[in-house]
Amino acid sequence: MTAIDLDTTKLTADRLFQRKRLMGFAIPAVILAYLTYIFFAFDLPGLAGRANMDNAVTLVSDSWSHKVHVTRDNRSGEISYAVEGERKGRYPEGARPAWVTGDEVITIDLGGDHIVRYLPDNRTEIEIPNFPLIEVQAEGRALTTNLPDDLPDWISASSRRIGITTPEGRITLTGARTEVFNYFPGWELFWFTLDSPYHGQSLSTILFGERVDPARPNVSGAISDWWNNAMWRHKDVAWAIGETILMAFLGTMGAAIIALPLGFLAAKRFSPIMILRAATRRLFDFMRGVDALIWTVVLARAFGPGPLTGALAILITDTGTFGKIFSEALENVDQKQIEGVSSTGAKPLQRYRFGVIPQLVPVLLAQILYFLESNTRSATIIGAITGGGIGLMLTQAIQTQKDWEEVAYYIVLIIAMVMFMDWLSGWLRGKLIGRKD
Repeated sequence: MTAIDLDTTKLTADRLFQRKRLMGFAIPAVILAYLTYIFFAFDLPGLAGRANMDNAVTLVSDSWSHKVHVTRDNRSGEISYAVEGERKGRYPEGARPAWVTGDEVITIDLGGDHIVRYLPDNRTEIEIPNFPLIEVQAEGRALTTNLPDDLPDWISASSRRIGITTPEGRITLTGARTEVFNYFPGWELFWFTLDSPYHGQSLSTILFGERVDPARPNVSGAISDWWNNAMWRHKDVAWAIGETILMAFLGTMGAAIIALPLGFLAAKRFSPIMILRAATRRLFDFMRGVDALIWTVVLARAFGPGPLTGALAILITDTGTFGKIFSEALENVDQKQIEGVSSTGAKPLQRYRFGVIPQLVPVLLAQILYFLESNTRSATIIGAITGGGIGLMLTQAIQTQKDWEEVAYYIVLIIAMVMFMDWLSGWLRGKLIGRKD
C-alpha cells in the first residue's frame, strides 16, 4: 500500500469518526428539541396546574365502592335514605341503615367519631375529631354557620353552600337540602334491589332453604329479580353487548363478502383492463382512507342513529382494507395450481373456485377473524356515537358523573367481551385453518 493510499484511508477513517461523533450529538439534540416542543405544545404545565387530585381520588373511590345518601329536604322536612341517591335504590318506607338512629333528632354515625345530627327547624350539627363543633342553620336559600373565617382545605363554605369532605364521608348543605354521603366498599344492590325479597338472603338459603317468596321458587325468582335489576340493568347490558358483537360481525362479514369479488378486479393477474383496475384500487383507497368514526357521523346524519349505522360504517372502511389485502394475496397465488385445474377442462369460474380460492382461504380467514376481534373494540366507540350497544351505556354512565361503579362494571364487561372474541377467533383459526397463533 502506497503512502497516498494510507493517507486516503486515514482521511476516510477520520471522516467516519467525525460523522459518528456528529451523529452522537445530533440525535440527542433532536430528541431534546422534540420533547421540548411536546412540553409546550401540549401545555404540560397548564395540565398539571388544572389537575384536581381530590376529584381523581373521588372517581377512583366511586369505581369500587358505593355511597348511601341520607337526605333531608329543608322545605318539607322529609328524610330519605337511598343507595347512590337513586329512587330505584331508595330504602322502603320505615326502613333505614343501621348507622342512622333517632326520631326527632336524626343521628348519623359515619364512624371514626364523625357524627352528623339533623335537628328540628333545619338545624344541623357536625362533630369532627380535633375540630370545633360545626352548627349550620338553613333559612330560605341562605345558610348561617359558626365556621371560622380561616377554613381548612377540606371545607368549602359560602352563604349558599357548604361542603365538608372527611375520610369517613362527605356532607353538603344548601338552603334546599342537607345531604350526607357515607361510603362502603363493594357494588351494593348488584344482585338484588332493596324491594326484592331475596335482598340480604344467603346463597345457601336461595338454593336449599324454604321459599323466600311464596309465589315463586327461590332459584327462578332470584334469577328473575337479578335479570330485571332496575339499578344495574343486567338485561339491558346483555342486550347491549349482543348489539355490539352483532355490529362488529355484520360489518366485518359484509365487508369480506363485498371485497372478495372486487379484489379480483383490482388484481393485475385477473383484471387486465388497467382503467378498471386503477378505478377499483382508488375506490379501496377512498373507503379505507376515511376512518370508521367519520363514516359513522356521516351515516348517522343520513340514516339516523342505531346499530345498523355502526355496522355500515365498519363495512365501508373494512371493504377498502379487505379489498387491498385480498387483491395483494391474489397477485401472489401459485400459477401451477391454476394450470392444474385448467388441464382438467375447467371453465374460468371453476378455475377460480378450485385453483384460486383454496389458496386464499388461510389469508382470508386469518384477516377476517383478526378484524372481527378488532372491530369488537371499535364497535364500542362507534356505538357511543350511533346510539347502540355497550358503548352508549358506557357514555351515559360517564356523563352522569355520579355512578362510576357502573362505569367500572361496563369497562370490565368490555374487556371480558374482547377477551372472549380473542379466544373465539383463535379457536376458529385453529379449526378452520388447522393451526393456532
